[in-house]
Amino acid sequence: MSYFEIEGGHTLRGNVEPQGAKNEALQVLCAVLLTDEEVIIENIPEILDVQKLIEIIADMGVVVKKLHEGVYSFCSKDLNVEYIYSDAFLDKASRLRGSVMLLGPMLARYGKGFIPKPGGDKIGRRRLDTHFLGFRQLGAEFQYDDVRQTYTVTARRLKGAFVYMEEISVTGTANIIMASVLAEGTTTIYNAACEPYVQQLCRMLQAMGARIEGIGSNLLTIHGVERLGGCRHRLLPDMIEVGSFIGMAALTQSEITITNAGVDHLGIIPRTFEKLGIIIVRNGDNLIIPSQKNYTIDTFIDGSILTIYDAPWPGFTPDLISIVLVTAIQAKGSVLVHQKMFESRLFFVDKLIDMGAQIILCDPHRATVIGLDRRYPLRGITMSSPDIRAGVALLMAALSAEGRSIIHNIDQIDRGYERIDERLNALGARIKRHN
Repeated sequence: MSYFEIEGGHTLRGNVEPQGAKNEALQVLCAVLLTDEEVIIENIPEILDVQKLIEIIADMGVVVKKLHEGVYSFCSKDLNVEYIYSDAFLDKASRLRGSVMLLGPMLARYGKGFIPKPGGDKIGRRRLDTHFLGFRQLGAEFQYDDVRQTYTVTARRLKGAFVYMEEISVTGTANIIMASVLAEGTTTIYNAACEPYVQQLCRMLQAMGARIEGIGSNLLTIHGVERLGGCRHRLLPDMIEVGSFIGMAALTQSEITITNAGVDHLGIIPRTFEKLGIIIVRNGDNLIIPSQKNYTIDTFIDGSILTIYDAPWPGFTPDLISIVLVTAIQAKGSVLVHQKMFESRLFFVDKLIDMGAQIILCDPHRATVIGLDRRYPLRGITMSSPDIRAGVALLMAALSAEGRSIIHNIDQIDRGYERIDERLNALGARIKRHN
């Protein structure tokens, strides 16, 4: 099993460019199944989850060509639809959470979809009810095999309907959008997720010929069309990487310039880190994080302790809660971090406590961080990455710590961050990968 060996205590300096957005990539890669024409996607990150999905759709019969670094061509003209019932598909799709978004395109174009219970991060319950309730409202039939733990959806022809999303699910919204674009009539999706990545999916589908109104809001209207064509699409920069680099710079007293950061699409992410006392300077589409010896956490107007919590967009993304928590360790002041959406995402804090952090885990959803204000550094330890975001949070802590740290299970980190060790070493970090 691969692991990182980190020599902590070194400051970083230089420019770093975020990779293409992982969560957008998983959506738009599934959308290529909606047309028999060529689709070219730029800025695709070379990370494990994306590579796994590309491998799955290639096995389904999609012709995949790598044109340049990060640029791929996809043509779904001749799909082997029956492949989705094979043991090979079941094995691969069960390891990837994003495989659930294959259902919408397959149902729309071929009238059937089939997936095993998808894998992904073990961060708490991540139900799929929203997806299948939406499909049923569009006229599909749904079956769940509780022995094999597989999901089947079928439909002769999907028909537009009013779909109320009981949960503001990003992947659920993406699935219903992709199912609706080829449905007969008009579909209205209310309480839809409106993250930038969902907006990007809609814009890509528009470029393919879809008719979608209300992009960027929680009310989408989709007028079904007979067929979709090809297009060229470029992924946004990954806002989770941008937030990770902001926190990393502050924690390690480093000066980093995040280039081509997609600043207009970051929402409240920069402001949330500024609440921790971090200085962020915008220069065009770049963010400059100057070296800070100290940074002081804000309080609320009445002087009470600051609370940072996750919420559906335009709220603060849950994928950065772990990053905010670890960044606060060396701040001056205290903050209550409230992870509302997943109940297992904060369980990695025991490792931070072993490193010397002052954190009180109040319950599965809340942790209070009492900032050390650089009075003493964290100490290096041996630990294991439980999920993508916690893994990078632990890497940040290790970079700021005295001595040597070991992080096992780094495949979790590789699922979401492209060559993170190489890119950080180019800034002055000392990370060794052991395979």
